[in-house]
Amino acid sequence: MKTSHFNFDLPEHLLAEHPAEHRDDARLMVLHRDTQTIEHKLFKDVVDYFDEKDLFIFNNTKVFPARLYGNKEKTGAKIEVFLLRELDKETRVWDVLVDPARKIRIGNKLFFTPDESLVAEVIDNTTSRGRTLRFLYDGSYEEFRAKLKELGETPLPKYLKREVEPEDAERYQTIYAKHEGAVAAPTAGLHFSKHLMKRMEIKGIDFAEITLHVGLGTFNPIEVEDLSKHKMESEEAIIDQKNADIINKAVEEGRRVCAVGTTTMRAIETSVSSNRKIGPYHGWTNKFIFPPHDFGVANAMITNFHTPKSTLLMMVAAFAGKDFLMHAYEEAIKNEYKFYSFGDAMLIL
Repeated sequence: MKTSHFNFDLPEHLLAEHPAEHRDDARLMVLHRDTQTIEHKLFKDVVDYFDEKDLFIFNNTKVFPARLYGNKEKTGAKIEVFLLRELDKETRVWDVLVDPARKIRIGNKLFFTPDESLVAEVIDNTTSRGRTLRFLYDGSYEEFRAKLKELGETPLPKYLKREVEPEDAERYQTIYAKHEGAVAAPTAGLHFSKHLMKRMEIKGIDFAEITLHVGLGTFNPIEVEDLSKHKMESEEAIIDQKNADIINKAVEEGRRVCAVGTTTMRAIETSVSSNRKIGPYHGWTNKFIFPPHDFGVANAMITNFHTPKSTLLMMVAAFAGKDFLMHAYEEAIKNEYKFYSFGDAMLIL
């Protein structure tokens, strides 16, 4: 498989700038792999495709406000700092991206508050835009994290050419988000409303949760033509014994098991054994799924519409079948489905 096999023309106006007014009012394209047929629905109709004891697996990661703005010492230049990963809790050292990066060097200091109560020192260069910062703050760790949250901005994707709006803090977060650590939302889950989940509960549908803290590496462009040579950035994944047991029971009983999103799918495919059992897992995964791939757990999947040549598109192609998926994307463009983080959804059965 080559990167160019996953290219298509995506009209810019189909990139969603805002979410649907109500979470479950997004459109839903349903792909039936057995008959190679497509249906056009609304997301709230998703419950109609599942029966009692069928299982949905959700990623309960929580997005934190990872985008900060500081001023460089002496020049006062405004610098965007995007928090990627906490490296050391005690010394408050973080991996970040800076923009513009050209003049941010080791030893520079960035000031985030007028009273200079929060300062960061650049202690390493990691990539062209990557830096390692040590934050200096005179307070407890809890107070430091609260200050980051107070100053931080919802980390909307860069393709959104608009200002962050107050409602983004809620809408760029799933309603079941629990464990903070993601710098991007698991966007397939954004379509679930409290009302829809109550309907699912009443129908007797079961739920399981995993955690995969989504990083920006998921969205990195692929710079090689041979997919086997692409390396994903690692993301932290956690599956506890209780949820592993729920998943394994559904698989053993032959129930429909639906992975909500590519991040959920990556986590369960990382932890599944050769006998199709999920084990408890806490570690890092850089698993890159592209066709052909034998999926061990899920037999249904919910996902958004992805951009050309993206790793997300490749994973979904492995699940749906590449030719069928690319045909579905032609249909989506023709019918003006919205793409990417705030876009519409696809259910693959």
